[in-house]
Amino acid sequence: MAKEEQMTYLSANGTTKIHAVKWMPEDGKYKAILQITHGMIEYIERYHEFAEYLTERGFMVVGHDHLGHGASVKDETEWGYFAENPSDTLVADMHRLRMAVQGENPGVPYFMMGHSMGSYMLRKYLCLHGENLSGAIIMGTGCVPDGTTKFGMTLCRVMARFRGWNYRSRLMQKLSYSKPYHKFDLYGKDYTNSWLTKDTEHVKKYYSDPRCTFVFTLNGYLGLMEAVYFDNQMENIKKVPKDLPVFMVSGADDPVGDLGEGVKKVYHMFKEAGVDDLTYRLYETDRHEILNETDRDQVYADICAWMSVRLE
Repeated sequence: MAKEEQMTYLSANGTTKIHAVKWMPEDGKYKAILQITHGMIEYIERYHEFAEYLTERGFMVVGHDHLGHGASVKDETEWGYFAENPSDTLVADMHRLRMAVQGENPGVPYFMMGHSMGSYMLRKYLCLHGENLSGAIIMGTGCVPDGTTKFGMTLCRVMARFRGWNYRSRLMQKLSYSKPYHKFDLYGKDYTNSWLTKDTEHVKKYYSDPRCTFVFTLNGYLGLMEAVYFDNQMENIKKVPKDLPVFMVSGADDPVGDLGEGVKKVYHMFKEAGVDDLTYRLYETDRHEILNETDRDQVYADICAWMSVRLE
């Protein structure tokens, strides 16, 4: 069993207390640290099983709830709202956690992992603060055309003029699901055909959890699209440290990654930017949440092995 510690720190928005969790091996000894950045409309405690696995193998795991998520909100009216400068603030909150944890653990190798929306925030983070990391795991990511993202950001801004940034837009929710999603059920009515995972028990848990079923605000959608657009620009990708080990992992049937094609595009962009230690893996028949898939033991083992090799 891991030792679990709850903590809070001040968000870059200057007012909100960010909720975070630290998982440590029982004996208190660890060879490296992994910081997890969770995805859209979820929360960090959903990574407990994966964190337990890693602590049993000598890693400390830390992670936080984004603004507008989990226990970083006072009440449900704050769900899905980030900040005035949404993507910049989320990335700054990631950095604040890293600085706090690294400050307590000088010299300990430090990895970062981002899933889904968290993968887009991590990709932006690596362009801005990627130095002195031992590696980065980009999970459940994708590659959205710039034209699509620009249209979405413009639509958000136009709607916000009339509705305000706290407005929860069903239209934006619907537009978020592009063609690769259409082979799956999107709203939890058909658990066996969910886009999230083939594991129906995890799907049931997800759709019965109010912290996973709210509708994003226009501010939340804007923040996500800001990061997606930033990540696509080669002048930004070239700022990722060339010697940073990067592991991209996704399900081959993940619609966020365009059923694998988007992941390959991101891989080739990083390669073109000169990142040296670059690997990707697509898990056959797996969907979006590979840490909750039927073959998650293999996914856990692969990520653990990849980090362990970078410690040698």
